[in-house]
Amino acid sequence: MPPESPASPPPSTPAPKDAVASPLAPLKLPVFRMLWATWMVANTCMWMNDVAAAWLMTSLTTSPVMVALVQSASTLPVFLLGLPSGALADILDRRRYFIVTQIWVSAVAVLLCVVVLSGWIGPRLLLGLTFLNGIGLAMRWPVFSAIVPELVPRAQLPAAMGLNGVAMNASRIIGPLVAGALIAGAGTAWVFVLNAVLSAGAAIAITRWKREHVVSPLGRERLGSAIRVGLQFVVQSPRMRAVLIRVACFFLHSTALLAMLPLVARALPGGDAGTFTVLLASMGIGAIFGILVVQPRLRRGFGRDEIVLGGTVLTSLATAGVSFAPNIYLAVPCMMVGGGAWLCAANSLTTSAQFALPDWVRARGMAICQMAIMGATAFGAALWGQVADMAGLHAGLTVAAISGVVVMYGVQRFLPDRSLIEDLTPSRAFKRPVVEIAPEAGRIQVSIEYCIDPARAEEFREVMNESRRSRLRQGALEWHLQRDVVDARLYYEQVTDESWTEHLRRFDRVTASDVALRDRKLAFHVGESPPTITRRIVER
Repeated sequence: MPPESPASPPPSTPAPKDAVASPLAPLKLPVFRMLWATWMVANTCMWMNDVAAAWLMTSLTTSPVMVALVQSASTLPVFLLGLPSGALADILDRRRYFIVTQIWVSAVAVLLCVVVLSGWIGPRLLLGLTFLNGIGLAMRWPVFSAIVPELVPRAQLPAAMGLNGVAMNASRIIGPLVAGALIAGAGTAWVFVLNAVLSAGAAIAITRWKREHVVSPLGRERLGSAIRVGLQFVVQSPRMRAVLIRVACFFLHSTALLAMLPLVARALPGGDAGTFTVLLASMGIGAIFGILVVQPRLRRGFGRDEIVLGGTVLTSLATAGVSFAPNIYLAVPCMMVGGGAWLCAANSLTTSAQFALPDWVRARGMAICQMAIMGATAFGAALWGQVADMAGLHAGLTVAAISGVVVMYGVQRFLPDRSLIEDLTPSRAFKRPVVEIAPEAGRIQVSIEYCIDPARAEEFREVMNESRRSRLRQGALEWHLQRDVVDARLYYEQVTDESWTEHLRRFDRVTASDVALRDRKLAFHVGESPPTITRRIVER
């Protein structure tokens, strides 16, 4: 982005103080309250489906691998389709897109009901239909994650994310209880019937949200370009990379408990569908208590990495405790501790991701975060299922518990997150270039000439490395720093864009941190006139 005008940037925004807002403050906002309730219903349907599918699989086969693959089939679509879904959520009307996801989930529930009632269901068909249901989750999660910052002030974002976790875990209680009651009293098929009805009702509720979709004057981004830019932003963001590494490590190991829980429930004395439901509900109760009571206190005294490591340790201890619990009375407290620790750690990670993303790429960034979560969950479920198949259920869960703590400690020890918190407030300090006839096709190359004191060349190159990351995060195809072979004072920053339209889009993506970076670069320029900017089109 050319340094068109040396406007002074606003002061850098300090790190958000998560403890300022009450944990329930976002619920005072009517739109958030309505969509939050819809989100809880949607997640209740998800848990009802997962519980019914997992329990149905235990009646179709005794293989730990097949039981664990139910979890993989449910979460793998988010890993495969999360980024395209996030790109669509950034470029389409988010309200309409959210409605479509609910209709999809409702249709799959109807199909599941028909197959089960007809007696055609088998292990592989069940996995396939669970995968189709997971596609609905893959479409739904990124758009809701992008919507939340629109609904609440920035200071309330951690509380809003915590309430999303409450919705998830309240649904973890309600869903299994309802599913367990229906399975015991009427049969598995009726779980899918209720799922279809509730999903359709959630779609109708979303229509009450009167959101105005603002269409960019530059038109919609092409899907392929939107995906590329989303990936590029994450790759060039040190903070997002740090979050994703921790997300993958945490969920890879913490998923062992949930994936093996149906078998743990069956192994307990008198274990049946009710036991499975009680264990899941206990985990949900612990999670709600943790996010509403414990997490606000933790934010006052600890940083993200400390909360995540502590959560990992407690989750691992709970996993080992449930594995060796001789009865449900000892298993339930372990599940409650594990649920609270799990959600505190997960909430810290997802909130960090939200704060690292500007709004224009938020759905794509959160989709990538969710891909890391679901990819690690799907792979972890299959991995720990295989370990349990070979070494036994107790050994598999114990290995997962120990390795989870060791790996997370290693990540924080050897891959620390030292990146600064950036002010991602949108800025209009950079003015779009005006041309008489806009190029219709061809790449755009922008060259900016700086005159630098050779004694400060090393400092300048360090700042320009930050500029490289900034330009690529905004969507540039290429970036190069060139030095004149005759005059050692002259440096040229060359930026290549996919097209004239994509070049103009970068002006809409400028943040306060980008403006501050521009002024730092200008401070090195010692020429009598401002840096010279040249734009050229690459002829085909």
